[in-house]
Amino acid sequence: MSVSVEIAPHARESAQERGATEVEIVETVVSGESFPAKFGRVGFRRNHPFNSHWRGQFYTTKQIEVFAVEEHGRWIVVTVLVKFFGKAAP
Repeated sequence: MSVSVEIAPHARESAQERGATEVEIVETVVSGESFPAKFGRVGFRRNHPFNSHWRGQFYTTKQIEVFAVEEHGRWIVVTVLVKFFGKAAP
C-alpha cells in the first residue's frame, strides 16, 4: 500500500531549520509510530540513526515527530519537530 505525503511549505522550512530531511519526514509518516494529536491531527514519531554533530554536539539518534492531517487520501504535514539525543561518551 502506497502512502502519499505532502509537506506544507511552512513545515518544510521549519524542518530544514530543525535538522530534518524530506526523506526522514516521509519515512516517519510511512513507518513511524502514530498517535492522536490536538486539532484533529495525527502525530507520527520515529527514531533515525544520526551519529553526527548538530550545533556543536555529537548525537547518536535523531527523533522526528511529524504532525499531519489526512485530506483526500494523502497526509499533509503541517509541523515537524526534531529531537537529538544519545550523546557519545567523552
